[in-house]
Parts: sequence; C-alpha cells; structure tokens
Amino acid sequence: MMLKTQNITSSDYNLVIDQLNDWWGGRQMTDMLPRLFFKHFQESSFIIKDKEQVLGFLIGFISQSNPQIAYVHFIGVNPNFRNKHIGRTLYSTFF
Repeated sequence: MMLKTQNITSSDYNLVIDQLNDWWGGRQMTDMLPRLFFKHFQESSFIIKDKEQVLGFLIGFISQSNPQIAYVHFIGVNPNFRNKHIGRTLYSTFF
C-alpha cells in the first residue's frame, strides 16, 4: 500500500471526528480534538486518506517560543489499517 501523507485541512475535521470514538472502542475522545487544531495547525498536522476514508492522522505543533521543540497532541490510526506503518509514516513526516 502506497501511503500518501498530506497536510490536514479544516475540511478533514468532520472525516476524523465522525469516527474517532469508534476507533477507541466507544471511549469519548472527541473532546480532546477541537476543530481549532484543524484550522490553526495545518502546517504541522498530517493525514493519510484513501479516497475519503481516513487511514490515520497526526495533530502536532511547533513551539512558538522555541522552534526546536515540537509536540504531538494526538495521533490516530484506523483500526482496520493498523500494522501497516501508518503511525510510523505520520511521525516521520512530522519530525
């Protein structure tokens, strides 16, 4: 499978949030991922999709006070696509 990573966009929010709780077995995770991350951290957040199906995503940002420091706030991989190096690819792209 060829993994194509791209920057996250505001329009990706609904694609991710609509299935997020299911990825975590019904746990309420959506509160941890407000829309503002998809709007204000697009340059440092990434998504892998196959058509309109989300395979995985990473929400991260670079420190404004020290650009040598970066933080991964949230990463998720679709359970149907785990063990296919999606998380590794997202982390590699971020770093």
